[in-house]
Amino acid sequence: FLFEIIYLYGMLLILAVVGSAAGVLIRDNFGVDYMAGVIIMFVVVGLLTFKGSRSIENFLAGWSFLLYLVYAVILIVTMINFGPQIRETFLTFESKPGWMLGGFKYALYNINVVPAVMFCLTHIETRKEAVTAGLLGGGIAMFPGLLFFIAIVSQYPAVLPEEIPIIFLLNQVDITWLFIFFQIVLFGTLIETGTGLIHAFNERIQSAYKANNRQFPRKMRPIVAVILLVLGMGIASFGLINLIAKGYGSLSWGVFAVYMIPVFTLGIYRIMKNK
Repeated sequence: FLFEIIYLYGMLLILAVVGSAAGVLIRDNFGVDYMAGVIIMFVVVGLLTFKGSRSIENFLAGWSFLLYLVYAVILIVTMINFGPQIRETFLTFESKPGWMLGGFKYALYNINVVPAVMFCLTHIETRKEAVTAGLLGGGIAMFPGLLFFIAIVSQYPAVLPEEIPIIFLLNQVDITWLFIFFQIVLFGTLIETGTGLIHAFNERIQSAYKANNRQFPRKMRPIVAVILLVLGMGIASFGLINLIAKGYGSLSWGVFAVYMIPVFTLGIYRIMKNK
């Protein structure tokens, strides 16, 4: 039950972050009120959530390919425009104290959402498929992050105070079509994240009902989605940077205590024992 509390906290925090990012995007590019952008994003998430697992899986997979493509293009364009700056930053940058702990915490609060995609695991039928999917999943998930990291160091340290660093980078590159295309892809990615989280929460409730030989009422799915979206919208009013700075630290250590330690000790023991 402790994990469920932390998962709910993490889900609402991430919903608020993606909602806030959407609000910043809409505000900065179209002059629309910040909360209007948040509401637009959450309305689309709510509509997608009602479609069911199959539609959500197809959307997640298709949009991810588009996301990877646009990050690859951004890296190529950045290398052409700022190649020397990237090389210089990597050669002269000095690691600051706490970098390893920071990376560890970053990994932890991302791991918290692993259960959010477990509704896709119904396609996996063997242990070999499960292990292969796990090994591939980690690398595939981090690949666009690596592309982004290489590109963004071209703007270090000026990029540090920016709310959405990659928008700052694209402004420096100054290619209109790429800027517009990326904003569309980023907005879709925020929607994809929120949809996956809410759908996963409904799936977890359904699993709890099934464990007690009961059926999760279909009409409850939209009700749960609306409650979560309203809560996320309220939290998003605190602003993007404040949410990340103040919320993610406590989430990381909670995940470590109630998820990572049990999975990597008792979990591995049970897997090895149950051949």
